[in-house]
Amino acid sequence: MTSSDGFMEYDGGLHASDPGGVPASDPGGVPEQLQPPQTKAAADLALELSRLVGAASATSVQKNLDITTVGEMLHQFPRRYLARGELTQLDELPLEEEVTILARVVGLSTRYMQKRKGTISDVVITDNTGRPSPLKISFFNGYKAKKELTPGVLALFSGRVSLYGRSKSLTNPDYVLLPDDSLAEHEAELQAVMPVPVYPATAKFPSWKTENVIKALLPALDLRKIADPVPAQYAAREKLMPLWEAYEQIHVPASMEDWPRAQKRFRYQEALALQTALAQKRSGTKAQQAIGRAPTTGALLEAFDAKLPYTLTSGQQEIGELLSKEISAEHPMQRLLQGEVGSGKTVVALRAMLQVVDAGGQAAFLAPTEVLAAQHLHSISALLGVLGEGRLLGGPQATNITLLTGSMPAVARRKALLAAASGEAGIVIGTHALLSENVQFADLGLIVVDEQHRFGVEQRDALRAKAVKPPHLLVMTATPIPRTVAMTVFGDLEVSELTQLPAGRAPIITHVAPLAEHPMWESRVWARSREEIDAGHQVYVVCPKIGDGADDGAELLESGDLLESGDRPRAGVLEVVEYLRSLPALSGKRIEVLHGRLDSVDKQGTMAEFAAGAIDVLVATTVIEVGVDVHNATLMIILDADRFGMSQLHQLRGRVGRGGHAGTCLLVTSLERGHPSRKRLEAVAETNDGFLLAREDLNLRREGDILGAKQSGGRSGLRMLSVLRDEKLIERARADAVEIVSGDPTLKEHPALKLEIDTFVTEKNEAFLERG
Repeated sequence: MTSSDGFMEYDGGLHASDPGGVPASDPGGVPEQLQPPQTKAAADLALELSRLVGAASATSVQKNLDITTVGEMLHQFPRRYLARGELTQLDELPLEEEVTILARVVGLSTRYMQKRKGTISDVVITDNTGRPSPLKISFFNGYKAKKELTPGVLALFSGRVSLYGRSKSLTNPDYVLLPDDSLAEHEAELQAVMPVPVYPATAKFPSWKTENVIKALLPALDLRKIADPVPAQYAAREKLMPLWEAYEQIHVPASMEDWPRAQKRFRYQEALALQTALAQKRSGTKAQQAIGRAPTTGALLEAFDAKLPYTLTSGQQEIGELLSKEISAEHPMQRLLQGEVGSGKTVVALRAMLQVVDAGGQAAFLAPTEVLAAQHLHSISALLGVLGEGRLLGGPQATNITLLTGSMPAVARRKALLAAASGEAGIVIGTHALLSENVQFADLGLIVVDEQHRFGVEQRDALRAKAVKPPHLLVMTATPIPRTVAMTVFGDLEVSELTQLPAGRAPIITHVAPLAEHPMWESRVWARSREEIDAGHQVYVVCPKIGDGADDGAELLESGDLLESGDRPRAGVLEVVEYLRSLPALSGKRIEVLHGRLDSVDKQGTMAEFAAGAIDVLVATTVIEVGVDVHNATLMIILDADRFGMSQLHQLRGRVGRGGHAGTCLLVTSLERGHPSRKRLEAVAETNDGFLLAREDLNLRREGDILGAKQSGGRSGLRMLSVLRDEKLIERARADAVEIVSGDPTLKEHPALKLEIDTFVTEKNEAFLERG
């Protein structure tokens, strides 16, 4: 049986066919010779792949999968398995993703194209329901498909699911024909019971090409001689399958009962390698010498606490005491503080900074955008009052706060640089400008990083290098993260959570505005805005892009959580603001814009005017997602809300209801009822629990995207692990890793585990590991 690109079945897999197949020298195909060698010799996972499968195969794999070694190829595990008698459930296919499906052809029709030469062949398929599928499969000038995809044929199809009209479709997919149970020959009968592995695929490298290379590779390896990275006592406790058997069963399972045990082995193995690497980082940090910054009696922190107009929540007090203790120690604090929107993380961080200032040190507060840096300067200055205006005005306990950003005028910048270098400024708030070589500190004792996911490890280290001794580090995120996710992604940090909201924070009421069912609701949305303005309040309108037809790529840096939902146009700030200015419902009201491509001075000026109440409606991108604090804003309208992730929607709505007034968020969508993205919006409307939403978000979406660990070639930083499904396993692996590293910090006694880490927890996962 031949695939659409000339591959034939071989020993349960596929090999290059003869006439009409891919030439041996064609690097776009896979291998010039896949007859397995007669001897098994290699047991070195670091070998170049070309040594065992040939140069042409290795070149194609490197080009399409970014894989160069035997070990990397061996660990290109199937994503799932298809039983040949169980066809793919076609109504559950995700949009805009590469998929591989097993289906039976029930019909094919060919028609001439109207506007250009050639034909279109439409293939009708079915799944386990037996009904013709609504999924459209089309081939342009598909002469080969027309000949081979006859009714009754069983085939694997691989391609990207797109939306054509209102139907999901695969256009010109790769395909391969499979033997059916009805074929009588003995070999076909054997193959009919073997599961079909489905590997991660790209547009030019479908699943069966990976299977082809794997089937050539396995016979060339002596799997029994590959050293097991899992120490024997843990393998025994976990009841793990032997490594050599796991490699065979994960790639060539004899039945549907065989591969789950192999997956179990590699899930634990991956968790142990990842957690051991993180344990080594934590161990290395604890070995460093830091300057302890113990609390000082009668100093700035006590004066601040005395003038604080409200009582800290029990969570703020508890975490504050923990931070105080860790900052006092002579090894660097490494802590992640995450909490609900409005849970009071800034106050907790400020108290830690004041303790460092009291001990003679300085604190650097790193924010991802100039708008947010300016907002933090405003809020921290307001909290400190005269205590943040220097000793001349605030007395002997006071300090100075300074702001440093890239767009500051030269005179102001020089003044800020001098304040940081001389030690005059106890707290320096800034953006990436803090990382510049010409920025110096007199005695940097604490770094606070806000929204850490927006910074890379090099940036964090550039700031740490400005301290005489390793400074203490406090990382904050307002995006709630399930605990096991935090333990994995931020694994070199200790994790604290703020879950209580301070007194006076009114709950936010969220509604979905489904325009597909109720098109007249659009006018009601804007009438509702006028009602809020007439009541003396202000309104945010959030759009997923800037607009004007220009490239919005820069804006996506501000909104990494944006989702694509088919080919529908996204609402743009520039078009929306003109539309709103034309509406009678908003006549006479001041409507302004805020987005990432505006000049920094304009952005800060607009935000200041909005905070002062001079602007009635602010039409913005997600530049207002975190930290922006306008107490009089009570209504947020999010257009094309289905374009955003659940956690980001939760972040955005946290900008309203911050001044004691009730907050309302309207999630406007044009999607029809039943669409998967509608379910996400309904989940957001049902709860204000950000941690619950984060778990649900992770369940509904690909973990690699949520974790920010998506690597080149579309591969996630996690291969087998699911941070939600495997919570208990990850916790056991973490405890095992701590035990291993405490007795063998350099893994001298665990060379196979060290090789596993060096091979798979390397540069490609560096951003994943270094998020903390």
